[in-house]
Amino acid sequence: MNKDLTIGNPSTVLWKFCLPLFGSVIFQQLYNIADSLIAGKFIGENALAAVGNSYEITLIFIAFAFGCNMGCSVITSMLYGEKNFERMKTAIYTSILFTVVVCGFLMMVGFLFSENLLNLIHTPDLIFMDSTVYLDIYMLGLPFLFFYNVSNGIFSALGDSKTPFYFLAFSSCSNILVDYLFVRYLKMGVAGVAWATFLCQGVSCILACWVVFNRLRKIKTKKVEWFSFSLLKRIVNIALPSTLQQSFVSVGNIIIQSIVNGFGASVIAGFSAATKLNNLVITSFTTIGNGISNYTAQNMGANEYKRVHEGYKAGVKMVWIICVPIVFLYFICSKQLIDLFLENPSMHVVNSGVSFLKIVSPFYFVISLKLVVDGILRGSSQMSDFMKSTFVDLLLRVLLSIIFSKMFGYIGIWMSWPVGWSVSTMLSNLFYHKWKKVRVEQ
Repeated sequence: MNKDLTIGNPSTVLWKFCLPLFGSVIFQQLYNIADSLIAGKFIGENALAAVGNSYEITLIFIAFAFGCNMGCSVITSMLYGEKNFERMKTAIYTSILFTVVVCGFLMMVGFLFSENLLNLIHTPDLIFMDSTVYLDIYMLGLPFLFFYNVSNGIFSALGDSKTPFYFLAFSSCSNILVDYLFVRYLKMGVAGVAWATFLCQGVSCILACWVVFNRLRKIKTKKVEWFSFSLLKRIVNIALPSTLQQSFVSVGNIIIQSIVNGFGASVIAGFSAATKLNNLVITSFTTIGNGISNYTAQNMGANEYKRVHEGYKAGVKMVWIICVPIVFLYFICSKQLIDLFLENPSMHVVNSGVSFLKIVSPFYFVISLKLVVDGILRGSSQMSDFMKSTFVDLLLRVLLSIIFSKMFGYIGIWMSWPVGWSVSTMLSNLFYHKWKKVRVEQ
């Protein structure tokens, strides 16, 4: 159901809109966690390392899908807030055509250079073949990844966060069952993990696209153009920085992964398990930030600038409330969480994963604040400021990982996260309060 985010109590509106998004991303992350859990439990430590190693490369492709999502979502939200439904539909159709071109190009790159990318991050020979198999199957599913993300962006732009939740709940639970079937009973190994994700993500994508087009038909409009260069420019102005931001993070993660790979398969496996849990949290807060972008964009379209600041306060309160149980769980129960990923993990695997969670998890309060502010900067088209703070985070984490790993071993790599997050959060807040003085306090 479509919802106008420019009316009603901002705190209530955001809670009702963002909580289903939060639930959706929890289910979405179950894809990746289920892959690692089942690979580690039923295939072995090397399979867990291979899936985790490949995942860092898949983040590059996810970055482009995220950019297409945000470009479509923010511009659609603004036009929806303006009640300009003809242009809104044109923006959606233009986004879809743009996504087809981007996805096709990336599929070609992925098939041609997947082995080169694995070599680039110094993938150990022991897990190279499984990593290649996982990546090749993943490339086949790129259209599902891209068009599901664009569909999600459209739902969010229309104020509907519940429909994607239903799709993902069904798809993620199915993925766990199919993973288990392919690996435990059909003995398909790492390929079974990849094919399970391919099939379940495909079903989710097809259903989401079908519902989106039915929803658009119900919005009565006059003749609508199928493509607009002016709207494409606006979409790209949002999509490109969002993609670059995610790509920078992905490239940074790949560099960090290559440093981790130098410590051997056991550390890779522990890091893989810990980063799956970490990504669950970060992606959840990023998705809430995306919801705040939609809220901001609709209110910007309606010239309701004070509601944007009310959304900022409500968003910070929301993510900090969510942080409390997560930080407690990750810090206190870190060993039990890492143990979930392997049947009989070695102490080296456990120690590397536990140390990561204990060092990083207390700083979820910091990074969640940044992601709320980033949502406002993105929704208000302050893409330059958004990019600056993200680049600082990336640069610090990569440089400090290189330096600290030589001083403290793999523990030094984990220490780079809190530093990068803290500095970039301060920058994002400075940019936001500068924007607030111009728009809200004038």
